[in-house]
Amino acid sequence: MPWYRPGPGRYRREADAALTRRRRVASNDAVTDGDRLDLDRLPPHATANRAYWTAVAPAYAEAGAREWASEPSWGIWGIPESELHLIDDVEGLDAIELGCGTAYVSAWLARRGARPVGVDITEAQLATARRLQEQHGLAFPLIHASAEDVPLPDASFDLAISEYGASIWCAPERWIPEAARLLRPGGRLVFLVNGTLLMLASPDDGSVPAADRLLRPYFGMHTFAWPDDGSVEFHLGYGDMIRLLRSCGFEVEDLRELQAPDGATAPVPHVTPAWARRWPSEEVWLARKRS
Repeated sequence: MPWYRPGPGRYRREADAALTRRRRVASNDAVTDGDRLDLDRLPPHATANRAYWTAVAPAYAEAGAREWASEPSWGIWGIPESELHLIDDVEGLDAIELGCGTAYVSAWLARRGARPVGVDITEAQLATARRLQEQHGLAFPLIHASAEDVPLPDASFDLAISEYGASIWCAPERWIPEAARLLRPGGRLVFLVNGTLLMLASPDDGSVPAADRLLRPYFGMHTFAWPDDGSVEFHLGYGDMIRLLRSCGFEVEDLRELQAPDGATAPVPHVTPAWARRWPSEEVWLARKRS
């Protein structure tokens, strides 16, 4: 699973740019930059994250292959879907994975009877996803686009989902309104992110585990930039996230604060199992678009 490192940030609100591209993708053909992704229109954080994920994509190919071949499990601790029940009722649903990476979540959805579409800004990640589609004989559309500006029509989906995809790598004031646009009335939004307490208790050095005290301010958290690799993450406090979701037409149905299971081992350096047994290192937000 990805290695996410928190750092100091500031909260800012942006007005979302008008979205102009509204095309439905009906095939699994490769999508080129010139066809779907206008690089000149990307905001700086999207350009930076695209470059970062292009560089590290080979390191995630093996993990993607494992996830494609496994039963659904969530987050860095691999909590089984049978415990969380995030996607157990998706039969017949049109679903979109925002920031799909190697598209293993979309593969899980397809095997459970959904009709998924994966969206990602990084060609190298989508190339891995296509190889795994061929390997597993499982085809669904993959779109080369930013999750902040998806070239698909309004109200096309019943479920929008993100596990450490758009949920942390895209500006929330851009991707959450876009998810709302793509969903039909009554559609669900499910996204997994780093725990708020983990972000506040983690030092700037991502190789050092989270502390047992708060190290940074809660008020104003928003943008987390990493000068060593140029990537940019986004994390909101609880109140800001609830207000943003409601302003986009969502009702918050649940917030799952994930606890490391007994006997868990440390898959990442920034949080220990002992820490994650006491405090939530990950959160899953579940919301529904108002009818």
